[in-house]
Amino acid sequence: MKPTGLLFATMILFSAARAQPAVDSFQSYRLTIPGSTVSFTMQPIQAGTFMMGSPAKEPGHKADEGPSRKVQLDAFWMGAHEVTYDEFLLFFNDEQTSRNSEVDAVTRPTAQYIDLSWGMGKQGGFPVNSMSQHTAMMYCRWLYGKTGQFFRLPTEAEWEYACRAGSSGAYYFGNDPKLLGGYAWFAGNSNNKYQKVGQKKPNAWGLYDMLGNVAEWTLDQYDSAYFSNIQDGALDPSIPPGNQYPKSVRGGGYLDKPAALRCASRGQSNPAWNRRDPQVPKSKWWLTDAMSVGFRLVRPLKTPTAEEAAAFYNKYLGN
Repeated sequence: MKPTGLLFATMILFSAARAQPAVDSFQSYRLTIPGSTVSFTMQPIQAGTFMMGSPAKEPGHKADEGPSRKVQLDAFWMGAHEVTYDEFLLFFNDEQTSRNSEVDAVTRPTAQYIDLSWGMGKQGGFPVNSMSQHTAMMYCRWLYGKTGQFFRLPTEAEWEYACRAGSSGAYYFGNDPKLLGGYAWFAGNSNNKYQKVGQKKPNAWGLYDMLGNVAEWTLDQYDSAYFSNIQDGALDPSIPPGNQYPKSVRGGGYLDKPAALRCASRGQSNPAWNRRDPQVPKSKWWLTDAMSVGFRLVRPLKTPTAEEAAAFYNKYLGN
């Protein structure tokens, strides 16, 4: 049974009463997922304004990265690192049902038909990979039910703002791609596989692996004309869900060259990411050929009501 908006909101209110204490101040905090010893860190990202996109003269610039726009963003927390298998497997393995649990009848992912980590590593700090945007959003919804804290994917604008961390160069450490090895796992140093999170230098706001390792889903539908459709000074821009493809991904992955790891570089999903799936219809959960795609959490400072949260998840998950 899938929960209705009202049922989901009621369950969240029940869950929140038993969740860990709310964060009262806007600062970094560590959250342990209830019922486990697994925890993760959320970093505060202050509200602000920045120039989104890249100038035409930037090496590697592509047409869908401009013209640059001034964008305003409200404050939010962002995961210090990409969601790991340790975190995600709690969702994947959750056997509780809506009749005896606050998990709220959120559908668990189907079993993987092959090992979609491709032997690169799971538990112990490796980023989760090979999942669809739908799966990433279902995890956010499940985590909300477990903790009472509202999580979602970042918008493209939030992602780039957090990645730049006040910088304006091609990368958050400047413009020299020769320095990339100190900050990211990419084609030049990854040995063709993702690595444990948090081993490279973070950006100025304490975020690790924003560039490389695994690329990261955003909330937005991909639009090549993104910058032509927003005005300077836009507040919290986002492109609502449309078709299954394409969705926007950011950051580049462990198989990518430096140009794809620039702060402004934009990626997009396509059906080829699941071309080897033997199932008919193809899985909405797993992607056979997007092994370098994962995700990172965002929690807005402005907390939605339970009803607003239910409506949000229903909108983006089609429930």
